[in-house]
Amino acid sequence: MRKNIKITAAVASAAALALGLSACGTDSDPASKSESGAKADTSKALVVAASPTPHADILNFVKKNLAEKEGLKLEVKEFTDYVLPNTATQSGQVDANFFQHKPYLDDFNAKNKTTIVPVVNVHLEPLGLYSKKIKDLKDIKAGQTIAVPNDTTNGGRALQLLAENGLITLKDGVGTSAKLSDITDKKGLEFKELEAATVPRALNDVDAAVINGNYALEAKLSPAKDSLALEKAEGNPYANFLAVKEGNEKDPRVEKLAKLLNSDEVKKFIDDTYQGSIIASFGAPAAS
Repeated sequence: MRKNIKITAAVASAAALALGLSACGTDSDPASKSESGAKADTSKALVVAASPTPHADILNFVKKNLAEKEGLKLEVKEFTDYVLPNTATQSGQVDANFFQHKPYLDDFNAKNKTTIVPVVNVHLEPLGLYSKKIKDLKDIKAGQTIAVPNDTTNGGRALQLLAENGLITLKDGVGTSAKLSDITDKKGLEFKELEAATVPRALNDVDAAVINGNYALEAKLSPAKDSLALEKAEGNPYANFLAVKEGNEKDPRVEKLAKLLNSDEVKKFIDDTYQGSIIASFGAPAAS
């Protein structure tokens, strides 16, 4: 049973108001000074917000097997949405987060005037099309309904997956910013936009659904085995990464965690645990 703290939206919001900038430390350790001028208390645990699967699972592997050897105290707080991890990082309620890719972060920062930055890429979660009613992609027909994520980046990403597999046609050049209004030929299909975390629960109510990799795993779906269509890993811009508020990249605890997340041990854990449904993305620096 997990010992981490599972935080609902309501509890997290209240906690953010109550705790304020909980990540600040004393001024006694000059080595812990961040680029922003704040000083982190490196004797304290590094608190990281994460989606339950696979992000928290990977962090818990690090906590259990690797962190102590590096002198790193690590605390994992689980969030079940895609908003609070960033707002909690920005406010200082947590020190870092691990749940998102760069297109999502860019969009979030622009809309919310936050200053979250990537530190190191860790893995890819291929987006997939799933169904409890349809066994083969060719059986998707006019009149059927497909659920897609409603956030800007994952929604466009979902439409690109559908277009690449011949289910719809999009305007030229729209890329991953595609919206439903950019579909030039729906081929008779209907679409239902839902918050990404709720899409798996809609599988019984729609004919098919495009689901983020982490939410597919939480719903006991195997992207490698159960999807009707799956994003290709090669050239995929959606690596998930460790992120912090700008200026905290040089916190010694963050640097230790970044090193461990790109270790051979973590790669083996990802390969052995997820069997191709999650893919380690080490080797390339986080996008900037």
